[in-house]
Amino acid sequence: MSAAISRDDVLTRLAEGIRQLTSSEAWSAWLQMQSRFYRYSFGNTLLVGLQRPDATQVAGFHRWKSLGRSVRKGSRGIAILAPVVRRLQVREEDTEDVSIVAAAPSAFRIVYVFDVADTEGHELPTVPCHPLRGDAPSPLFERLAAVGESRGFTVGLDAMADSRANGDTAFGDRRIRVRDTLAPAQRVKTLAHELAHALLHEGGDDRALAELEAESVAFVVCDAVGIASDDYSFGYVATWVGGDAEAAEAALRASGGRITRAARTVLDEVGGSLEANSKG
Repeated sequence: MSAAISRDDVLTRLAEGIRQLTSSEAWSAWLQMQSRFYRYSFGNTLLVGLQRPDATQVAGFHRWKSLGRSVRKGSRGIAILAPVVRRLQVREEDTEDVSIVAAAPSAFRIVYVFDVADTEGHELPTVPCHPLRGDAPSPLFERLAAVGESRGFTVGLDAMADSRANGDTAFGDRRIRVRDTLAPAQRVKTLAHELAHALLHEGGDDRALAELEAESVAFVVCDAVGIASDDYSFGYVATWVGGDAEAAEAALRASGGRITRAARTVLDEVGGSLEANSKG
């Protein structure tokens, strides 16, 4: 099994899948929608995370309205800080021209934004990132769980009522969770993704790179055991690299050794017999 994943062909297929996705009409529609969301400062990003850790897309009441969605009655806003900027009218000497000059922020005021989960209305364009359906080899999830447990993590299925993610890894609590409503194939892919975080990313601070590496490990592991995760992995990785296929390829090349080693570790510990079982 180790020899089978030492080649670059699996990661090359991942890069090509991302390239095809990010040249599609669906991706263009998603980018156009994303461009209508404000970019928040580092401080406001922290405020959003503290108040609503599971937020995915936030915008003000009127911004959501312009996107064809309305904030549900009773929804709780997320408080952030908006600059108060004075605008001065300046009349040019010897002309009737008037210029508007914006001064530096003189103060900040509290405004409220809302997560997409608190809105309803027109469907927003989404990245093609489809959950996997179908079964997985029956001992596979349990053997993957044993990989995490051997490194001091508790691993298990969970309702994850406090999160909208498919799974998560908490280094402080030494805990890996996978949503219990997922289909078996998606459970396996999600657990492989979280194991990659456990192996590679404790103490890391580059979230985009960590997600690219973790999903790439999951893609390689799934491919080795006969589970096609293309429909999910292409869109997931593309989202984290911002849809830049060139950047995705460069990152995959730079991280290829780490991805391959982590996938090999997982597969070696799971056991080679699974590959034969999963492929009939």
